[in-house]
Amino acid sequence: MVRFSSLTQHSFIQTHPNCEFTLPPPCFVYSYCVLNSGLRPFRSDSSGLLTAVHKDYFRVVNYRELLFNDCGDRVAQLLHVELAVPFSHCRNNDIRQEILIVNTHLLFPHDSSLCLVRLNQVYKILQYVESYQKENKLNPMPIILCGDWNGSKRGHVYKFLRSQGFVSSYDTAHQYTDADSRKWVSHRNHRGNICGVDFIWLLNPNGYRKLLKTSWSEAIFGMFKYLLRRASLTEDDAFAFLKADNDGDYITYSGFCEGLRQLNLTGHLHGLSVEEINDLWVQADRDGNGILDHNEFQQRIWNSTGTEERDEKSNEVEPKENQEQTIGFSVENAVLFPAEVEKGRWPEDYSLSDHARLTVVFAPIRMPCSQLIS
Repeated sequence: MVRFSSLTQHSFIQTHPNCEFTLPPPCFVYSYCVLNSGLRPFRSDSSGLLTAVHKDYFRVVNYRELLFNDCGDRVAQLLHVELAVPFSHCRNNDIRQEILIVNTHLLFPHDSSLCLVRLNQVYKILQYVESYQKENKLNPMPIILCGDWNGSKRGHVYKFLRSQGFVSSYDTAHQYTDADSRKWVSHRNHRGNICGVDFIWLLNPNGYRKLLKTSWSEAIFGMFKYLLRRASLTEDDAFAFLKADNDGDYITYSGFCEGLRQLNLTGHLHGLSVEEINDLWVQADRDGNGILDHNEFQQRIWNSTGTEERDEKSNEVEPKENQEQTIGFSVENAVLFPAEVEKGRWPEDYSLSDHARLTVVFAPIRMPCSQLIS
C-alpha cells in the first residue's frame, strides 16, 4: 500500500491527502532490494507514505520521519514548508508564511486493546510537532494533519484532536457538527463496513491549545470511562470495582492499577507504562492525599468531560493590541469523490481504491499569533 498526500497552491491551497492504492507486482522490487541490503522492511504489507509538495509554490524547510516501531509499527511524516511566493495580502516581511504538515496512517482497531495504541500514535505525533517547534524556536503556525485515521468521529482519537483545538476541514466546510457522524463516509474497510475515517485536520496559530499532557490524560480517562460503562457497570458498581478488596470508601493506588489491568489498559506490550499510570493517578488524586474519594472518582473518571470538543469560535484566541501577526487558513471548500460518499453511500462500481478522495481548499488569512504553550 502507498498513501499519497499532495499540496498545490494557486489563489488557494488545495490538499488531496487520502488516496490508497494497491500497487502491481513491480513494487516488490523495492522489498527485494531492501532485503538484499540486509535491512528489514518497515511492514510486511509494504505500507508507506508519500507526501508530494509542488516546488513552484512551496519550499521544503525541513523533513522528518516519525517511526512508531514501539507503537503499532506505523509511520508519519512531518514537513515544514514555506510559501515560495507570498500571498498578495501577506507580503509583509514580518509575517511568517510557513506551515507544518503531517501525513500518517494509523493502525486499524482490530480489537478494543488497539484503541490505546492508536491514541498513543497520535500523542507521539503531537509530542513530536511540539518538540520540533520548541527545538527550532518556532512561533505558532498553521498545522495540517492528513491521512487515514482509521477511526470515526465517535472515537477517542477524534475527541483527543478536537480537545487540542484541531478542526475537521470537511466538517467545517459543510457546517457539520461533531455529532454528525453519519452524514458522509470515506472508506469501505476489509470487513465491508462503510465509515468516515479520512480527515484533514487544521489547527490555526490563533487556536486554543490545552497542555498536551493534560489533554492526553483526559483522553485516557475518557477511554477508562467508556470501558467501565461498556461493562454495564453503574456508577456505584464502577466505584466498588476500583475499590477492589479495600474496606474504606475510597480507591487506593493498587486498586486503581488493578482496575486498569482488568480493563486491558495495562499488562501487555502496548499498555500504559508505569510512568503514565503515575501521571494519571496524580491527576485523579486532586487533593494529593494518596487516595481517590467518591467525588474525585466522579470528576476525573465517571463524569470526565475533559476531551469534549469545542466549537471553532471558542478555539480562537482574542487578538490583543500590538500582538504579532501571522498567517492562518480559512476552509473555503471540501469535497469527497466519488460524490455518493458525501451522502453516506459507497458506490459499488468504484474500484480505484477502498478510500474516497478528500480535497480541501484553504484560503490564507491574517490573524494574531498565540503563544506556544510550554
